[in-house]
Amino acid sequence: MTATAYVGTSGWRYPRWRGDFYPPGLVQRRELEYLAQRLPSAELNGSFYSLQRPESYRRWRDAVPGGFVFAVKGSRYVTHMLRLTNTRVALANFFASGVLALGPTLGPILWQLPERVPFDPDVLEAFLGELPRTTADALALAHEHDARLDGRSWLDIDDDAPIRYALEPRSESFRDPRAEEILRGQDVSLVLADTAGRWPAFDAVTADHVYVRLHGSTELYASGYTPEELDAWADRVRRWREDRDVYVYFDNDARGRAPHDAVALDARLR
Repeated sequence: MTATAYVGTSGWRYPRWRGDFYPPGLVQRRELEYLAQRLPSAELNGSFYSLQRPESYRRWRDAVPGGFVFAVKGSRYVTHMLRLTNTRVALANFFASGVLALGPTLGPILWQLPERVPFDPDVLEAFLGELPRTTADALALAHEHDARLDGRSWLDIDDDAPIRYALEPRSESFRDPRAEEILRGQDVSLVLADTAGRWPAFDAVTADHVYVRLHGSTELYASGYTPEELDAWADRVRRWREDRDVYVYFDNDARGRAPHDAVALDARLR
């Protein structure tokens, strides 16, 4: 049975998009609503830089139609500062900050590693083992948040549902077969990232879903995708979609290409 392809953009609040993808005069608070009428998904990037608030997650959830899915970028405190070690309290704070308020719109959670974090099998295994696999498990972990979240946490879920994860490493050391084995064992997707050659491109399928990030084929974060390139990506997505869900996000927003390329790829997949 054919699964679902969720195509979207990495974020949605970019000045360059205004008057281009977004029509002139569209107020900023309606930009997500506008995007969600044209695409089935988006990556939530603010969660990478800082803990967001429950009211923000609720507002984003309320702005999108049924069936829309948010991928949520995990905290850089976990990936870049703690470097995947001693993460339990940080993970509790992340889930208590309002992520669970997304309810049925919560899609995969993305952990993007910096290039300076190499593959360490013990560290990776331990980190993935800490991740809650259902929203009920995430809620239990969220109750362990520290004092920073007192008075501003969200400790509720709509229903118990599975949580998917994806890992985007940027160190060549992750080409180790043991990394793929660990990710498969934990059902975590190894991100296929197109970065114009800046970082490694891993193409192993390691989970019941595929996660793709398109940062630009010839110029990182800037170049658009040609019709021929989009045709090729559409062919790959169709093959993956035969037996697993696929998430594809365009991050080539420096010149405003991301939303146009996302709409074009999504149209090819319908």
